Amino acid sequence: MKELFLLFSLLIPTLGLAQPYTIDWYKVSGGGGTSTGGVYSVSGTIGQPDAGGPMTGGSYSLSGGFWSLIAVQTPGAPFLKIFLTATNTAVVSWPSPSSGWNLQQSLDLGATNWVTPPETINDNGTNRFIIVNPPVGNRFYRLRNP
Repeated sequence: MKELFLLFSLLIPTLGLAQPYTIDWYKVSGGGGTSTGGVYSVSGTIGQPDAGGPMTGGSYSLSGGFWSLIAVQTPGAPFLKIFLTATNTAVVSWPSPSSGWNLQQSLDLGATNWVTPPETINDNGTNRFIIVNPPVGNRFYRLRNP
């Protein structure tokens, strides 16, 4: 009888009801690499939280992240890439020399009014590049051979 009482007294705490819980929404952001296919390339940053809705244009859409700089690879153009620096800026770069190719930017992927970026184009002998401060909204870049 004493053993039975001891057994029940040990089991009583385990019979308590747990509170129900739910996780209605969650996001695990990750990355830290580059994914390429054909003429397209997408780079991610580990722990970069999602912000706002998707960036869309034409038949393409990209969701998430605070950086809204997108490299649009023009067929036949030198490879255009964008990467984050340690000083919270981004570098838009392409191989040097790239005779005849001009860097352009737009706030809308489907726009017809692409313009020359205001940043100074640097050339270190291997790459041509511009350094970009964090944008407000979307900013798309491409190389164009007029």
